[in-house]
Amino acid sequence: MSDNLCWDTTPLYSSPSAPELNQAFEGAASQVAAFRERYRGKVAELSAEGLLEALKSYEKLQEDLAVPQLYAHLLFAADSESDLHKRLSQKSQEFGNAMGRELLFFDLEIIQMEEEPFQKLVKDSLLDNYRHFLEVLRKFKAHTLSEREESLLSQKSLTGVQAFCRLFDEVSASLRYTLEMDGETKEVTGEELLALLHHPDAEVRERAFGTFLKKHEENGILYSAVFNNVALDHSQEMELRNYRHPMEPTNLGNEIPNEVVESLMQVSEKNYPLAQEYFRLKARLLGMPKLKNTDVYAPLTESDRKYSFEEARAMTVEAYRGFSEEFAQLADSFFTGRRVDVMPRPGKSGGAFCMGMTPELPPYLLLNFTGNLRDVATIAHEVGHGIHYLLAQRQTMLNYHPPLPLAETASVFGEMLLTRQLLERETDVEVKKSLLCAKIEDIIATTFRQNVLTRFEEQMHLRRNDGLLTANELCDLWWSENAKLYGDSVEMIEPYRYGWSYISHFIHARFYCYSYTCAELVVLSLFQRYLKERESFVPVYRDILADGGSKSPGDTLAPAGIVFSDPSFWQGGYDLLGDLIAELKALL
Repeated sequence: MSDNLCWDTTPLYSSPSAPELNQAFEGAASQVAAFRERYRGKVAELSAEGLLEALKSYEKLQEDLAVPQLYAHLLFAADSESDLHKRLSQKSQEFGNAMGRELLFFDLEIIQMEEEPFQKLVKDSLLDNYRHFLEVLRKFKAHTLSEREESLLSQKSLTGVQAFCRLFDEVSASLRYTLEMDGETKEVTGEELLALLHHPDAEVRERAFGTFLKKHEENGILYSAVFNNVALDHSQEMELRNYRHPMEPTNLGNEIPNEVVESLMQVSEKNYPLAQEYFRLKARLLGMPKLKNTDVYAPLTESDRKYSFEEARAMTVEAYRGFSEEFAQLADSFFTGRRVDVMPRPGKSGGAFCMGMTPELPPYLLLNFTGNLRDVATIAHEVGHGIHYLLAQRQTMLNYHPPLPLAETASVFGEMLLTRQLLERETDVEVKKSLLCAKIEDIIATTFRQNVLTRFEEQMHLRRNDGLLTANELCDLWWSENAKLYGDSVEMIEPYRYGWSYISHFIHARFYCYSYTCAELVVLSLFQRYLKERESFVPVYRDILADGGSKSPGDTLAPAGIVFSDPSFWQGGYDLLGDLIAELKALL
């Protein structure tokens, strides 16, 4: 495989056995010990000047701790079968856990400060840059335990929930599949099987997805054990921390009230008939009486065009250039800087991600490129994440990462730029139909499907409180939530009962999925404004991304006129989806 298709991690460390890497672990540990010695038990006594100094030191620590751990994660994601990478990943996980326990005191002492002195400090202009960080910490005051209890919970997670997460990753990456194609039996990766959902032959689509899901069913005992233990761990922690609902800690961290998240999900569910209308329309376009869920992403024509990676890269950069030359240059920097790992292979993590590093280091992208149009959109998506991180580098470390509800904004906006560019340049009506279908399917996947995932996850956690969930019960729950979306417009294939088992967000990022729904509807609103204002909108959007995590989601989006608490805002996004479906109908 060409070196240009694999990322270059040597700017971080020359190799996993480099002396500098070991020195980074040791140096960070020494700094943590010194910080603890200096500040433990004294945070409440600090003046504004003293707290500012402590926060700057804390930020520097967070950066120094992050780099070797992120490096280990990149290596493990690229090749989880390497024993060297496995050992480094485990060392990194244990190191991060230990350092986190040593630094727990700092957040806790801020959280536990008396209200009057805290308010006096937080209003001091010296702490302007850290005000949001400090106020978010305080939101968890009613749910925080003592330092000893927090430390024990963190320490035990290494052999508890974190161990189950690691088991999920290693088993998923190790699965091998065989598929007969054109009279030849081949060994393929899971990503290659999922890519065949875009194959022009319905029988191939169903057989590929069925092969993928049946392998997960064969490992159903393991997957159900992992899901049960992750849910049980969360349930016990909720009880310890006095939370009332499984989503409450996520919503609190996201600075979005529970009722706003529930409103988002209810508005989504009310619009499920829009998706069903599209599925019936897609069946007509394909000449089928009814879709199976393996047909949702089927191409409209027999010629399922394939793109080379160089073509996909050029299309992505050009789409961003149509928005802003600066954005195009930032997009291209990932490729020229060799910070992208492109092709699927055994042992490599599935899916795609953007790894934000620090305000000083550029992000990395992982892809599993198989050459279809959706893979081109995935590049635009992950590059959008990367641009978000690059623009947020004007922030300091504690304000660097965007909040969860905005984490998918730049990525989804990038996909919209790509789609609109392709639609505007295309003259062939049949190709336009295909492009519109791809965009509509993407919106359905990013809103309605993610809402289904969130409801399944919510119900899984609620029902786990009543006892162990068998694999069959998880399957029934998954089937039920998906049936609400599909209604009578789509027939689900039987192996899809195990569709829950490969969704890594359920394991790694509890209730992350609604952030996709939130971001898609935010982006539809932002994009409508962009189409009206064009160049004058660019600085508004740029500032939204450059804010990183320095403000609440509501404050970050306020300059764009977005109000999360208004249900009509969410509905507006679905109205635009309805317009796209009408646009497709007009082409028939």
